[in-house]
Amino acid sequence: MTSSIPPAAAKGFQNGSRYDQARPSYPSEAVDSLLKHLQVDGLKGARIVDLGAGTGIFTKLLANRDEGFEIYAVEPHANMRAELEKKRLKGVKVMEGGASSMRGVESQCVDAVVAAQLMIIVRFANMEALEEIYRVLIPGGVFGMIWNIEDYNAPKSWEPTTKWEAKLKEITWASGDDHPRFRHEKWRQVFEKQLESTPLTIQAADPLFSLPLGEESVKFTHWLSREAILDRYHSQSQFAVLEGEQLLDIKSQSDEAMAGAYVDKNERGELPLHGQTHFAWTTAIPGAPLKEGG
Repeated sequence: MTSSIPPAAAKGFQNGSRYDQARPSYPSEAVDSLLKHLQVDGLKGARIVDLGAGTGIFTKLLANRDEGFEIYAVEPHANMRAELEKKRLKGVKVMEGGASSMRGVESQCVDAVVAAQLMIIVRFANMEALEEIYRVLIPGGVFGMIWNIEDYNAPKSWEPTTKWEAKLKEITWASGDDHPRFRHEKWRQVFEKQLESTPLTIQAADPLFSLPLGEESVKFTHWLSREAILDRYHSQSQFAVLEGEQLLDIKSQSDEAMAGAYVDKNERGELPLHGQTHFAWTTAIPGAPLKEGG
């Protein structure tokens, strides 16, 4: 199988345990709403692909639901899969694969596909990936995406809540690499360009997914220690690959951003980390010819 992991991400996420500890879970309000839009809320035994499952942060939320979902946790990175397998989550089958190749998942066999943070880590915003997602979904099945977006990693149009988060955001944007991420706001384009694309297996007259996309956001505030925030900040893929002077420079800049007297703290010395959980969904339009696979 051709790897769907950019070299930088493959290198940056070798330490799956550190990533698992640093990254946040998702607000129950957002998860409940997304699953309703995916039409699997309350659907006993529904089959779901967790695409780019990583260490299982979102997978665990699915596995702990009362519906008893049958979950295919598809993840290309060996270290991430190993961390996920350690959790021995109920109803979860951990599988090697990526957005463009979900080998082992049969055609038209799952009720929903969900991707949590995926397009930040793995470049799948292309028609080949949409074809593969369409292939595994039942006719009328729903594809959902969900992201935790901290203020410091948000699109330029989003206003940071605090001064220190604005400073971290400046560092994030100034230190960016070429990998597409949520903050670049290009992830919608692959859906919008369905009629313009002419892949070999799908004709341009046959869009795969419905438009406009459904979208919602839920704001969050996490009170964390300064060290925990910096751990989370440095776990971003663009920083996780850095070494030597580059890494020291980023750590110095982020330390300075959080060192000012304007940083508010609670009685435990924790700081408020602000952001939004943003999620989107789209329905597979029945009738488009399937690509070969499974």
